Amino acid sequence: MKRFKTAVALVAAVVLLPAAPALAGHRPATITVDGRQTERLDRGLVAVPTPDGVLVSWRLLADDRRHAAFDVFRNGRKIFSEMRGRSNFLDVRGKPGDRYSVALRGGVRSRPVTAWDTDHLDIPLQKPGDTYRANDASIGDLDGDGQYEIVLKWDPDNSKDNSQSGVTGEVFLDAYELDGTRLWRIGLGRNIRAGAHYTQFLVYDFDGDGRAEVVSKTADGTTDGTGTVIGDATADHRNTAGYVLTGPEFLTVFNGRTGAATTTIPYEPARGDVCAWGDCYGNRVDRFLASVAYLDGKHPSIVMARGYYTRTVLVAYDFAGGALTHRWTFDSNVAGKQYEGQGYHNLSPADVDGDGRDEIVYGALTIDDDGSVLHSTGLGHGDALHVGDLDPNRPGLEVFGVHESKSAAYGMETHDAATGTVLHGQFTGIDTGRGASGDIDPAYPGEETWAVGGAWNSPTGWLYSTDGTLISTDIPAANFVLYWDGDLGREILDHDWDADAGVGTGTIGKWDPATRTTTRLLTATGTSSNNYTKGTPSLQADLLGDWREEVLWRTDDSTALRLYSTPFPSRYGFTTLVQDKLYRLGVAWQNVAYNQPPHVSYYLGNR
Repeated sequence: MKRFKTAVALVAAVVLLPAAPALAGHRPATITVDGRQTERLDRGLVAVPTPDGVLVSWRLLADDRRHAAFDVFRNGRKIFSEMRGRSNFLDVRGKPGDRYSVALRGGVRSRPVTAWDTDHLDIPLQKPGDTYRANDASIGDLDGDGQYEIVLKWDPDNSKDNSQSGVTGEVFLDAYELDGTRLWRIGLGRNIRAGAHYTQFLVYDFDGDGRAEVVSKTADGTTDGTGTVIGDATADHRNTAGYVLTGPEFLTVFNGRTGAATTTIPYEPARGDVCAWGDCYGNRVDRFLASVAYLDGKHPSIVMARGYYTRTVLVAYDFAGGALTHRWTFDSNVAGKQYEGQGYHNLSPADVDGDGRDEIVYGALTIDDDGSVLHSTGLGHGDALHVGDLDPNRPGLEVFGVHESKSAAYGMETHDAATGTVLHGQFTGIDTGRGASGDIDPAYPGEETWAVGGAWNSPTGWLYSTDGTLISTDIPAANFVLYWDGDLGREILDHDWDADAGVGTGTIGKWDPATRTTTRLLTATGTSSNNYTKGTPSLQADLLGDWREEVLWRTDDSTALRLYSTPFPSRYGFTTLVQDKLYRLGVAWQNVAYNQPPHVSYYLGNR
C-alpha cells in the first residue's frame, strides 16, 4: 500500500521547550520546535476588508494545543467564541477602522490591530535617492517583540549582472517596522558592486538572544547603522570596467536592533586568482550565495558560498558571544573536479537524509551537514530549484530543478533528495531557464512540476505529475507559487510585464486544469515587480495571519512596500508556516540571487 501523507488541521507534531534562559519575570528569548532553536512570535493578527466584511486572521503557534479555541473581539467586545481548528474569522459586520484582538479561550488578548482601509497596507520607505528602487527584502524579529521587521535592499538603477561592465551606485540595507519606522541604514560602500549576485544578506537570530542579526559581505568603506566605517573609508578598488577584483573582502554580522557592526572577519573563500574561477574579467569569481542551516540540528549556522559555474566553495560559521567560529569548508578544488559546475543560482538547506541535521542542496550537488559530499547528480548548473515533500506517495524529500546545458540528459528533472536518484525527467534540448513546483491540479496527488519550453514567458513547456505523467504542454507562469485563496493548492504569483517600461505589475492567479489557463485573483495595481523579467516580489512569506502567505511588492515609485494579505476565508487551520523547519529557512534565503519561493517540509496540498 502506498503511503499518502496528507495535510491535516494544525499540522506540526512538535516538541516545544524553552531554548534560552529566562530572566526573572520574563519569558525565554527563544523556543525550541522539533529540537531547533527558533524565534518566539506573537499572534501576527491582521484584519483585511473584503466585499463580505472583514477577514480577521492570526497565527496558530507550535505550542498551541490541538484544536485550540479562540475568542474574537471587535472594538473591545467579544463577537465570536470558541473558534476551533482554524485561525481566520469573517466578521460580516466588520468595517475598515474597527479594532480587533483575539485570545485563547479565557487567556490574554493579543495586541489589537486596526482593519485596513483597502486590500493592502503601504509601508512607507525612505529612498536613498531618486535613482534607487526597492529590491529584495527579508524578515526577522530585530528587537525581540515577537513581531517581524523588514530588512530591505536598495538597488541603484545602474546595477549590473556580473557579466556586464560598468560602475554601479552604492547598495544600501534598511530596516523597517511594519508602520514604516526606519530603524537603521547600512551603506555597503563603493567597493561592493550592485547586482543580484553580489549581496546575499541573511536575517536570522543566530545566537539565540531573541533578536535577529543581519549578515552580509562587506568591504572597505562599508558604513554600519551607527555611522562607523569598516576598513579604509578612502579606498577605491574598482577597476575601469567597474569590477572590484582587488582589495580586502569581509564578512560582517550586524546587530539587528541598531545596525551596528558586531564582528567583521575576512571573507572566505578569498577571491585569490580571479582567472581560477572560470574567467579573468570578474564574472564567475563574484558569484555568491548564502543560507541559514541547522548543521548540528539544534542551532542555526551561517553558510556563505562563492562560485558554481566552475570552482565551488562553501564555508560554514557559528555565531555566539559576539564572535564567528569556523565550522567547515567545502572546496571543489579539494573534493574533486567532478563537483565543479554543479551549483545553481540559488540553494536550499534541508534535512534530506532524516538525521535531524541540514544538508545544503546546492543544485545538482548536495553537501552533507559536516561539509562532505552527500551526492551529486552530475547534471550541471541550473537556474531554478525547488526542495520539499513534493511527492506524498514516497518517503522523504524531493528536489526539482531545471538545467542550463542544451545537451544535458534532462532539461528538467525530479530526484530523490537523499540519494540523488533521478525519479523522472524531460530532455528539452534548450537552456531551460524557468521552472516551478506546486500542487496546482487536484486530480493528481502531490506537487506538479513544470518548465518553460522557450523564452521566459512561454505559455508552453512541460507540466508533470509526481509519478512522471506528462499532464500538459500548456503551463502556467514558471515563477513563484503561494498559498492564497484558502484551499490546499497553491496559486501562481507572477507579473504583467510591460516591455516598453521595463517593469511588471504584480499578479496572483489560479491555474484551471480544465481550460489550461490561469484565472486572475489579484492585480496589484500601482506595484512593480523586481529583477526585470523574473518578476519576483520583494518578499513572499507567511508574514502575518494564518498559514496563508503574504506578498510584498514595491510601489511604482518605491516610496513604499505594499503588503497584501489574503481576503479569502479558509476552513483549514495549520501551524504558521514560518515555524516549519524548511519553510523558515526558505524565507531566509529567498533574496539570494535568482529568487525562488519557499516550501514546507511536509506535504501541504490537495488531499
